[in-house]
Amino acid sequence: MANFALLGVGGFVAPRHLAAIRETGNRLVAACDPFDSVGTMDNYFPDARFFTEVERFDRFLEKRRREGAMNAVSYVTICTPNYLHDAHVRLALRVNANAICEKPLVINPWNLDQLQSLEHEHDAAIRTVLQLRYLPSLLALRERIQKNPPKTKKDVVLSYMTRRGRWYHQSWKGSDEKSGGLAMNIGIHLFDVMLWVFGQPSRVEIHAREPERVSGIMELEHANVRWFLSIDESDLPEHVRAEGGHAHRSILMDDEAIEFSTGFRDLHTTVYEEILAGRGHGIDDARPSIELAYQVRTQPIERPRDSVHPSFHP
Repeated sequence: MANFALLGVGGFVAPRHLAAIRETGNRLVAACDPFDSVGTMDNYFPDARFFTEVERFDRFLEKRRREGAMNAVSYVTICTPNYLHDAHVRLALRVNANAICEKPLVINPWNLDQLQSLEHEHDAAIRTVLQLRYLPSLLALRERIQKNPPKTKKDVVLSYMTRRGRWYHQSWKGSDEKSGGLAMNIGIHLFDVMLWVFGQPSRVEIHAREPERVSGIMELEHANVRWFLSIDESDLPEHVRAEGGHAHRSILMDDEAIEFSTGFRDLHTTVYEEILAGRGHGIDDARPSIELAYQVRTQPIERPRDSVHPSFHP
């Protein structure tokens, strides 16, 4: 049984990590969040220490480290806002713990090099949460592509529309400086899967980059991907809105539908099982999608030269 600590326990994704820690038979000894509406901890680890100040949390973990291996924290899980991930991974390493960090591992790709150096210096592991790589439908798709590389590139249409209310733009998620914008905060999931399945990009074209939608084309080793990401409810397909739905996720490969709209919320336990077994996804796995998301954030917008995503209307 390993000792865990968690930063950002008041956040949206934290309950999935709390469940994964419990379901893998481990113990949460401490959690931290500047907001104290964290009653959900009672459902998982009511005896865990709780701090609203990261400095006191850090001091507590250091105290346990000095008490020896039985009390030391082995893993620090990081569910904090994106711009804090880098600093909080460093905190984990300072107390001789491994880091399990939500996506994106960092906002700016050049920070990965220093983290990799620190990882070796502290002889610790930095792992990130790429749970869609464990989704059976996407695993099967990747296996198909690897076993039988297509002679001509696949035509892929990737759509991800999910409603977000006005609160989104007032929170850290609506700040490009703190979240990395839509491409980094939400698109990172999709970019990672596309690169993992279809290979590295040779050309990227950005058609739109707005606070509520981004769109473009990426030419990958085995596919040309037309992609569209939106948090504007009006971009949802009409049939989804008519049924009262709030999200639409779709991958079409040569008009074949690839299912990935269900099941991925339950994969965090699989992520933890892999990490605890000495595997999981590290900096080298995370780097390509972070570099691509940064490119989408910063590359000039172009007038489309090729066919565009069906939902893109300039």
